[in-house]
Amino acid sequence: MGGVLGDPVFAANKTHLKKLKTTKKCNRCNLSSAKLNGLRLSRAHLRSANLSKSQLKGANLRGADLRSANLSYAELRRANLRGARLSKAKLIGANLKGANFRGADLRGANFTGAKIRGANFKGAKLDRAVGINLKRIRR
Repeated sequence: MGGVLGDPVFAANKTHLKKLKTTKKCNRCNLSSAKLNGLRLSRAHLRSANLSKSQLKGANLRGADLRSANLSYAELRRANLRGARLSKAKLIGANLKGANFRGADLRGANFTGAKIRGANFKGAKLDRAVGINLKRIRR
């Protein structure tokens, strides 16, 4: 069954969601559209996970492994991603307002269309990141 304009409808895999909440380890999981607002996911293993359109407002992802994760159109307002590993992550169209990326590894990440107002990028590694104006961010 399709969504708006015939787009496929994706939803978080309930087994994957339970695994994340109990173990904080869910590499390559489908967590699309998951409601994870305010969760404590520090040092979580989410490498190559699909978190597109997920709700992570105010979540603690400090030191999390999100390398190559899909966070497109995710809600990450005021999320703590300090020291997180997000190299090659897709953050296309994500809401990153007020997020803390201090010391995060964002090398090769795609920020095309992302909302970054008030985000903290101090000490973050941004080599080869695309879709972000390095002159306009707090570093």
